[in-house]
Amino acid sequence: MSDHPNPLYELGRRPPGLPPGGLVSRPVRRRLRRARMEPLLWLSDGPVDAPASAYPAPAGFQAVLLHDQAGPADWWETEALDPERSSDPDDHPVEPVLREFWSAVIPEPEEGEEAENEELIAPFGPAWPGLAAAGSPVRDPEAAAAELAAACMREGWFGRPRLALVPAGRGADVPAAIGWGGPLNHENDTARISAVLRSWEDRFGARVLALGFDRLDLYVAAPPRTLVEALPVAAEHFAFCPDNVRQGSGTVRAYAEEALIGRDHWSFWWD
Repeated sequence: MSDHPNPLYELGRRPPGLPPGGLVSRPVRRRLRRARMEPLLWLSDGPVDAPASAYPAPAGFQAVLLHDQAGPADWWETEALDPERSSDPDDHPVEPVLREFWSAVIPEPEEGEEAENEELIAPFGPAWPGLAAAGSPVRDPEAAAAELAAACMREGWFGRPRLALVPAGRGADVPAAIGWGGPLNHENDTARISAVLRSWEDRFGARVLALGFDRLDLYVAAPPRTLVEALPVAAEHFAFCPDNVRQGSGTVRAYAEEALIGRDHWSFWWD
């Protein structure tokens, strides 16, 4: 038995069936003690050519891709990962989180701009519209997620991805477990991001495929099939990642039509 409570110490340099790799460590504070370096995740030494699900993750770990597309190379070696910035996803029910996000991103209209702001979030108003209804998966989420990840890799969407093993009970908890800094300009506590991902796992069969410096890619087994279904999902996306709408489709309605109906790939980036 290991003297260390951190399960990463058990992995060593190369867990069975995985490419060569090693531990990525960060300073972690334990109550009033001085911070000490502790492993945060296991990472392959070089790029891999298969989805994370193709590799055997030990019990208690989640396999995920970390990529360098549209971000600094080796960003995981910088302060982009900081476990001190994350609380516990269990402490954050999803609806209050999204309601607060929504309130924060709804602009205060200046004189003469009321119509423009109304168009941005139509058919919704300033009040939080509530959670979208759950969808019905049409395929096995795990197998379909692997197929989508493989297609993204062939298209170069993930650049030169590394394989990471993260001690987490479910894929949605990976960002919180490593203190991922991708959405820092929007939300500092990554546990609140994971709380939303947990809900999307449960309602839409979402699976975390990859993390970049400021990008998150998901497979979705039960995407909305009609505009009526897509609009409340688009409202959640706007609250979760306003840059997707503001610097993308331009309005919540256009985003629902262009990026959500029947789309099993949800990609988010924070400017």
